[in-house]
Amino acid sequence: MRVRCGGFSGYGLWDADSSIAIRLFSRHGVPDAPWVAGRVEEAWALRSSIRGTPTTAYRWVYGEGDGLPGVVVDLYGEFAVIETFVESVDALVPWVADALHAHARLQGIVWRRRGADPSMYWGRRPPTDLVVEEHGLLFHADLWAGQKTGLFHDQRENRRALAPFCHGQSVLDCFSYTGGFALYAARAGASAILAVDRSREALQAAQRNFDLNEMDAERQTWNVEDGFEALERLAREGRRFGVVVLDPPSLARDKESRPGAERAYVRLNRMALACVEPGGLLASASCTSQVSPEAFRDALAEAARLAGRRLQIVHEAGQPVDHPVPACFPEGRYLKFVIARVLLLA
Repeated sequence: MRVRCGGFSGYGLWDADSSIAIRLFSRHGVPDAPWVAGRVEEAWALRSSIRGTPTTAYRWVYGEGDGLPGVVVDLYGEFAVIETFVESVDALVPWVADALHAHARLQGIVWRRRGADPSMYWGRRPPTDLVVEEHGLLFHADLWAGQKTGLFHDQRENRRALAPFCHGQSVLDCFSYTGGFALYAARAGASAILAVDRSREALQAAQRNFDLNEMDAERQTWNVEDGFEALERLAREGRRFGVVVLDPPSLARDKESRPGAERAYVRLNRMALACVEPGGLLASASCTSQVSPEAFRDALAEAARLAGRRLQIVHEAGQPVDHPVPACFPEGRYLKFVIARVLLLA
């Protein structure tokens, strides 16, 4: 449909069942197959720096960030996963799939639609033991049943950024999922790693990733436990770590739940600070789009005040190049990642 508002005119897709009524695509005409192919080609070009590294899995198309609202494409070696979030954009999938073939030699394309089971759109089904590479580390990826489309690509560069700080340190990886941060820490030479996640299946997948990379099993411990409860218990037991990593799931789905999420981040980080050795590091992340970077830093500052600690931010980042954010859509920067040194009060 065509939309007019003041001097603005554009073309978008209407969806009566979505919280976003209209997704805008173009100001100049109704999108067609060549128009979609152009957006996919632009996205491919932007990721050239990733293809110059030992990395075979990344986000190829990131919705609004690449001019295709409601559509995500993740590449896993020779397999692609198309994810659509609303029914209205399903009509674009044939054009998107055709455009993918112009740039990558694919064996199969999986389609994951919101509210439906994954299905094969084209080609052969990916193997359950598919292995991909991320900065030289190997990961199992389940494109059929894994969270997201198989892996969390958005923390890739943050995992690499934290790794050098972990050399010779004891590391607590809280909300570990399949062990991404823990695996980077192990390769960097961490002295001991405790990975915590409430999902037994996730930690079993993490163990397989460690085995795949032939990491020393004696340095790793896996605890099936809720992250909040684990931090409270470890603090009570007097356990201290050189590096504590917090990468919790999203704590707010809408603006009404934002205050509760901000309080939860304060509580979570306050407990984590009690588990960091003086002079150690807290690596804290938020993937809650409702919480701004400024609000997240405020939560860290309040957590430090309550914990009686000083925080020195030594590194701050958001999403990597395969998750671009339009300048007119700041809400698209959902990921916040801070590495901070933890000091006693002067």
